[in-house]
Amino acid sequence: MRMRKTAAAGAVVLALAATATACGGKSGSAGDKSAGTDVYSHDYTPAKSVKVDSPVLKAAQKKGTITIGVKADQPFLGFQDPSTKKYSGFDIEIAKMVAADLGFSTKQIKFATVDSNARENKISGHDVDFFVGTYTINNERKRLVGFAGPYYTAGADLLVRKDEKSITGPDSLKGKKVCSIKGSTPLQEIKKAKYGAKETMELNRYSLCVTQLLNGGVDAVTTDDAILKGFAAQRPTKLRVVDNPFTKEPYGVGLDKNDKALREAITKALEHHIQNKDYEKAYRGTLGKSGSKFVAPQTPLPRD
Repeated sequence: MRMRKTAAAGAVVLALAATATACGGKSGSAGDKSAGTDVYSHDYTPAKSVKVDSPVLKAAQKKGTITIGVKADQPFLGFQDPSTKKYSGFDIEIAKMVAADLGFSTKQIKFATVDSNARENKISGHDVDFFVGTYTINNERKRLVGFAGPYYTAGADLLVRKDEKSITGPDSLKGKKVCSIKGSTPLQEIKKAKYGAKETMELNRYSLCVTQLLNGGVDAVTTDDAILKGFAAQRPTKLRVVDNPFTKEPYGVGLDKNDKALREAITKALEHHIQNKDYEKAYRGTLGKSGSKFVAPQTPLPRD
């Protein structure tokens, strides 16, 4: 199940913070180019007469809209353009695919930006009908919410300057300086003595880490590779992902823990769009712009 933005013309300030696994942060600027342009976007044909014994879905059908929690600050994953307010990225496309199979057109979707520390509360409190946004499935979270998927498997990796040849993975960090955000899982991992990093820099935003990397203040930035790929795709002549992940982070669609009917419907939707190649097209138009090889998830997806 392991899987892996061209730069747009004109520089703008990019509000960016990454959160996946146990990561978090607030928006900031790394001087990157707009993540809201030249990104794949597609409208999927909504299914008709969807009958699923799900209280969440029935309530959404009654309202005529479905509310999906997403990230707004992760380039080519879940990003909201500051000028147009439109969302784009791989996770946004996944959300649209699922919504279509549940009977909702793109115009009937209400995207809601949700911070990482509020995901479980927003799902269980029914502020969102489901959540799609670099949401790692783990046992601790499964006690609080349900998951469909995984639809993508990320892993902690390293972002380095394009001309950096000595860093080939976590084991080549001896004497190097690595940046990540405070409290992130990859940061705690990379601090382990076995990797030999000379120093770790802890900042509040990944965008600040990227600025440090571009300016030579650090040798690498670490977080989930899916997030790092967005930065690399924005600055393809200056940055690259090492592509040697050292953890596994399976991303799932988060939903009400007790709504098994909705979980099954979302699982079927994911399988449908993987099999009909919508998933691949969306990936290649978003995260795939980092140059990483596409690998389709195996179906059927897990049902635990």
